[in-house]
This record gives sequence, structure tokens and C-alpha cells, in this order.
Amino acid sequence: MPLSLGISPCPNDTFSFDALLNGRINSDIIFNTVYEDVAQLNQWAEQEKLDVTKISFHAWAKVMDKYQMLTAGAALGFGVGPLLIGKKSFTLKEIKDATIAIPGKNTTANFLMKFCYPNANNKKEMLFSEIENAVLKGKVDLGVIIHENRFTYQEKGLVKIMDLGEYWENETQAAIPLGGIAVRRDLAEERKHYINAKIQESIQYAFDNPSASEDYVKEYAQEMNNEVIQEHINLYVNQYSLSLGKTGLDSIRRFLKELNDFNIIDNIPSDAIFGI
Repeated sequence: MPLSLGISPCPNDTFSFDALLNGRINSDIIFNTVYEDVAQLNQWAEQEKLDVTKISFHAWAKVMDKYQMLTAGAALGFGVGPLLIGKKSFTLKEIKDATIAIPGKNTTANFLMKFCYPNANNKKEMLFSEIENAVLKGKVDLGVIIHENRFTYQEKGLVKIMDLGEYWENETQAAIPLGGIAVRRDLAEERKHYINAKIQESIQYAFDNPSASEDYVKEYAQEMNNEVIQEHINLYVNQYSLSLGKTGLDSIRRFLKELNDFNIIDNIPSDAIFGI
């Protein structure tokens, strides 16, 4: 029976899943795959729409009763966090009063904004790819940017106000948990193990054969040049994508603790991460 899978069209996801979805490795799973912005995938997770899904760690924390996080497929690490950008420098008081574009209320980026600036509450949800232009056109004062926009904002004349991930790292000494791959709790245990192993195998294949996925990645990232695509992959697909390991697991636990301290969640299941 086919399983529904949701991933983003961003290069880190297509690079990671290419081998699994395009028959480069053996698998007995047939996936019905949809490609959506992570904010949409986060919303669908609340509705339990997909069997396997990319999800922001912030959004997953709110649906841990429905989904378990896998140990393979994560976008997690150091120096990978979102940036707060504007057309000019802003003071702390100005940031508090500013209109700020965010790439979804349940994204990790939004929580890191709250973690760094807890009093900045005038936020406007927006598709991540539209945030730079919204700042440039004055539709918002500031924007929280993610993904490939990290590599393009400066050439558009925008300036960095704060590296929100760097602030998180300095305050917590933990890596930044951006997003991961979650599975429905009601899937069979052996199926979850198999999916996790195949995602790990797919990522390893991508590392070993980096050119194999080029056409597939470009198909869904047509607006990006080759250099930006490669920078995107290099930043977000790393050792923690293969397996969270102790550093990744400790970082997720710290992230969940902070969500609890901010009263965003009130319960952390002991089996939140599958197989741990």
C-alpha cells in the first residue's frame, strides 16, 4: 500500500530523497509524494494528512501525540539558523514595534525570533520566498529569512540585523533544530524502522554520488543558480541528516525544553523520537 510523503521543493530535501524516490536504491515502499512549502506541511501535520512528512521542529512539538520524529533526514546543525534582515539597522526598541514577516507561525524560525526578541509580536505570516521583496517594497519593516534567501539578501541591498541561530547557539551551546522527517504514530513499528533506514541510505547515496540528483534538484529549484543550490545543500545536509547522534538528540531535547519554558507545549512524550 502506498504511503503519502510530503517534502519541500528545496534542494536539501530533493537532494536527500532523490535516491529513494527515483529508484537509485532498492525499496519496497511506494510513495505518493507532494512538494510543498514547510509552512503548508506544518499545517497538514495538524490534520494528520500525510503518513511521512517534513516538518519544522516547532510544529512537530505540537503534534508529538500524532507523529514521531525519525533520526534520519533532519536539517539540524550549527550556523544554519534563520536571519533577521531589513533595509537598515534597527534598535531594540524599533524591533519591538516593527512589522516583521515570518515564514509561518509554527516554523522553528518563528520560535527563534521569539527566543531572541520575546517582545516583538507584530508579525505577518508570509511565504518564505516572498519575504525579501516584502522588506524591499516596505510592506513590512523586517523579515525572518530561511533557506536560499540566506545567500541572496545582501546582493539585494538588505542588511542582517541578527543571526537568530547564532544567538540560539550562544545562549544554549546547542545545535539548531530546523526541521526533520516525522512519521505517523499509527504506522507499524517495523515500517518506521524501514523508512528511517531507507532515508539514511538515500542520503548516503547522495553524498557518495552528488551529481546523480542534479536534474531532480533543479526541476524543483528552477529559480536558483547552481552555486546557490550547492550552497543550500552544503549548509543543510550534513552528518546530522544521516543520523541525529548525541549532539542532535541533545539539541532537540534542549529545544523542546525551551518550548516548554515559553509555555508553547506542556508535555514531552518519552518516545517522541522514534527508536530512542
